[in-house]
Amino acid sequence: MAYLVSKQIHNFLKYLENIESCSPLTLKAYTLDLNQAFFQNKGSKPVAQKNNNLINLADVKATAFNSGEELWLLCRDSLPQWGRLSPASRNRKIATLKSFFNWLYAEKIIDKNYADQLVCPKVPKKIPHFISVDEVISVLQFLNQSSDEETQNQKTLFNLLYGGGLRISEACNLRWKDIRLDERKILILGKGQKERLIVIPEACNDVLKAQKARNKNSEYVFGDEPLNSRKGYDYIRNLGRKVGLMNPLHPHSLRHSFATHMLASGTNLRTLQTMLGHESLQATEKYTHLNIDTLARIVEVRHPLSKKKI
Repeated sequence: MAYLVSKQIHNFLKYLENIESCSPLTLKAYTLDLNQAFFQNKGSKPVAQKNNNLINLADVKATAFNSGEELWLLCRDSLPQWGRLSPASRNRKIATLKSFFNWLYAEKIIDKNYADQLVCPKVPKKIPHFISVDEVISVLQFLNQSSDEETQNQKTLFNLLYGGGLRISEACNLRWKDIRLDERKILILGKGQKERLIVIPEACNDVLKAQKARNKNSEYVFGDEPLNSRKGYDYIRNLGRKVGLMNPLHPHSLRHSFATHMLASGTNLRTLQTMLGHESLQATEKYTHLNIDTLARIVEVRHPLSKKKI
């Protein structure tokens, strides 16, 4: 039986959207990866990213396959081209293909799971970039010097990212109905449409109260519509430049800073996992090695060889 490649990609993306509750950004990435795997350099037009990033079948030639082996041959030529990419990018694209073949095999569309022939490269672990507490104080002092609308939006966004550990997309799409100012609690809709409830510091809550006073009738924290994530990114990047920080400041570095400072203050991993909205503890464990200075002090005080010379 012949299957259209485009039709199966379409069904797979629908499965990710409706069953796995993948975010629009995840769907966009999967669409791009599958486009490159099956349609790039094959004389057919790429699958169009329309209708919430899902594919438009009319834009693709009728590329079909009768067996898993034929489908495997269709995508195999794309693999060497990915060799020029960084390990992280190559890992993501191969993971996309593996997921697609796993789904085809589970749906009994192919009788052999070719995902087993795909190997994800090892990605070197990088130390997450974070800023010091002194740098945080410098940024807040700078923000308190101005009261114009853009600076106040920067201040609100900075406090959400660092004070609550939110992702940039979570902060930009935050609604007032999900914030309990009297309890300092925020209901976050995170990855995979999963909800978590966080508590923010009093100082961050005061910033939100001031933002609420400026936007009394708005649905979202930053106005009548969600703040564009790219604009939010620029807010933070420009803020780092104006303050004169040594390294570039990015939204995710503030989330890293939140996690690092919480862990250094004695927060246990399980609690931090809940606050960050990580699905697995492994994603949170990357912050443990950042406390090397603390470990050094403990060794100096506690280790027997540190107490006397031998």
